[in-house]
Amino acid sequence: IAWSPHQHGLLASGGGTADRCIRFWNTLTSQPMQCVDTGSQVCNLAWSKHSSELVSTHGYSQNQILVWKYPSLTQVAKLTGHSYRVLYLALSPDGEAIVTGAGDETLRFWNVFSKTPSHKENKSVLNLYTALR
Repeated sequence: IAWSPHQHGLLASGGGTADRCIRFWNTLTSQPMQCVDTGSQVCNLAWSKHSSELVSTHGYSQNQILVWKYPSLTQVAKLTGHSYRVLYLALSPDGEAIVTGAGDETLRFWNVFSKTPSHKENKSVLNLYTALR
C-alpha cells in the first residue's frame, strides 16, 4: 500500500498471487480508479518523490521489480536479478534509488528515479546495481 505524494487522496494497493493487480483508489470518494494486472504477486509499492511513477516488487511467478508511469500505467522498467520473492523495498532519502531484499538473502540497489537524465557519476560506495549477501 502506498500513498501518492503527487495527488491528494490517491492510494495504490497490491494484490496477492491470485489477484496480481495494482489497484488505484480515490480515498476522498472511496471509489476505485484504475487497475493493472502485473502478472505476478505484488509484494511492495513505492511512489517516486520526483515524478508520477510507481515501483512495484513481485513474487510468484516473476520475482522482479517493475516501474510504472502514472496515470497511463505504462511499464517503463523491468529490473531482474533476485531469484526469490522480492519481499522488501525502501526508497533512498534523496528519492533517486531503491534497495530491494528477497528470499534469496540478497539486497540489491537500483537507481530508478533519477531527478535528471544526466550520466552523472555514482557518488555511492556501492555500484548502481550492487548485490549484497
